[in-house]
Amino acid sequence: QVPLVEFGGGSVQAGGSLRLSCGLTGRTFTFSAMGWFRQAPGREREFIAAVDWDTGRTNYGDSVKGRFTISRDNAKKTMYLQMNSLKPEDTATYYCAAGTSPSDFSDYYDYWGRGTQVTVSP
Repeated sequence: QVPLVEFGGGSVQAGGSLRLSCGLTGRTFTFSAMGWFRQAPGREREFIAAVDWDTGRTNYGDSVKGRFTISRDNAKKTMYLQMNSLKPEDTATYYCAAGTSPSDFSDYYDYWGRGTQVTVSP
């Protein structure tokens, strides 16, 4: 069973907004942080944002600072990514992940969702 599931992807015009959600599917596991990564065809996976599950401390990739906001609802065990001022270069498959640290590096994340597509048209 895939441990995480993403919601909220879709198509939007440049300058628009989307909100992604990530929830647990029911499989039991422990984690200290959750994060978002994305990958476009032919490109390496890129870190977007992460949040420490206990403290709420956040970490953002340079390409999305000031435009994207990560948040979490501890009670619902759900993480969100509010994406504003979207650009065509934000087009990618977005993945949520859970792990041990709100790190830029994917090695710190043990559990992944299957991804949701975000497409931004000019």
